[in-house]
Amino acid sequence: MTADHAKNAREVDLPIAGLLHDLEARGLSRDTLVVWAGEFGRTPTAQGMDGRDHNPHGFTVWLAGGGVKGGFSHGATDDYGFFAAQDRVHIHDFHATLLALLGVDHERLTYRHAGRDFRLTDVEGRVVRELFL
Repeated sequence: MTADHAKNAREVDLPIAGLLHDLEARGLSRDTLVVWAGEFGRTPTAQGMDGRDHNPHGFTVWLAGGGVKGGFSHGATDDYGFFAAQDRVHIHDFHATLLALLGVDHERLTYRHAGRDFRLTDVEGRVVRELFL
């Protein structure tokens, strides 16, 4: 598993750096939001020979350009690395934040269907403004 991880990291590291550098060089980084995320994290411990299990309780997402602070870290996991412990961001908050960075007020997208209010962030979501320039 370690060899596969290192190989995959090498395959994406330079292209990602190249993309970010190119956006900056062309003056497009301020207007282009780059999001690097998965649908889950990984547990901090190995599961035998099969690697690490899925972990929905604490994981990393990074953003670049598009009005977010560079070199900024928001939130932290517990000492074990399993649960989000500080400045937690729910998926609805994440979606509300992405929409705000794209210039969309997530609360104005509310519509009523079958007697219930719906929107892209369900009926929740706090914009994490601490990430903004």
